[in-house]
Amino acid sequence: MSERVFSGVQPTGNLHLGNYLGAIRNWVTLQNTYECLFCVVDLHAVTVWQDPAKLRSSTREVAAAMLAAGIDSEKHIIFNQSQVSGHAELAWLLNCVARMGWLGRMTQFKEKAGKDREAASVGLFAYPNLMAADILLYKGTHVPVGEDQKQHLELARDIAAKFNNDFGTETFPLPEPLILGTATRVMSLKDGTRKMSKSEPSDLSRINMTDDADTIARKIKKAKTDPDFLPDSIKCLESRPEARNLLGIYAALADVSMEAAVATFAGQQFSVLKDQLSDVAVAHLAPMQDEYRRLLADKGHVDSVLSKGVERARTLAAPVLREVQDVMGFLHAKPSR
Repeated sequence: MSERVFSGVQPTGNLHLGNYLGAIRNWVTLQNTYECLFCVVDLHAVTVWQDPAKLRSSTREVAAAMLAAGIDSEKHIIFNQSQVSGHAELAWLLNCVARMGWLGRMTQFKEKAGKDREAASVGLFAYPNLMAADILLYKGTHVPVGEDQKQHLELARDIAAKFNNDFGTETFPLPEPLILGTATRVMSLKDGTRKMSKSEPSDLSRINMTDDADTIARKIKKAKTDPDFLPDSIKCLESRPEARNLLGIYAALADVSMEAAVATFAGQQFSVLKDQLSDVAVAHLAPMQDEYRRLLADKGHVDSVLSKGVERARTLAAPVLREVQDVMGFLHAKPSR
């Protein structure tokens, strides 16, 4: 079996640096080694209410960002999840394999549902099963994950193993994690303990993919710091989340190791790091931002890429879903003569 990567990102709108460094940039590297499916996971997005018009535009924005970052849509597949019905169908079948206790241990549900869990949607509770279906529908062998997604991949492996064991088959491979690069988890510029997010009220907390050079520099200049000089070892960063975050972003954008970034700024003031980070961020992001804006102005091209991707994804998914149905004992209706 060929090594196949599946990865997805939600169409949440207002793409920011965390989306890029945490997922999309790493995908560009993966396409040189693996057969890849890159998915706009719009079914995951609707586990909480979405404005329909914004959901459609956000789906295009994510696809445009993938293309602008350098993903080759001819060699690999870019598509939106909702248009391949096999995702939802396999998710239901896996709902019948997964155990309630497994889902009950998922920490992200607890975080997203908050104190009023009874008011959360069933979809939010069960969406890790859909994540498993996303991967297994294509017999994905590898999944790029951040620290906050490891638990969901472990669940996908558990579900695949239980399915294989229950039915005495080797239908599904057990997907392996790919932990890639520096700054896979980008934190807020206003609070180094919180993940960078579009839902945070202050726009100063994130660098948006549409921010111009002056805005990027201003946000980095205003980023939260602590009063000490920058440390000379990675170990010292454990208790300094803002320093760890800014150095991690610098390392990722400058394409150097975290150790090298720490050594470069050891003993210096945050202002030195911020100045160089601003320069690196603008230089790295500007060409991609220009292409991103151009693509957003050409909706027909982006829609065409998604449409072609959907057809290719359906072609890969259909035999896997048929195999699962056969293994589980479903009777396929024969066409009447």
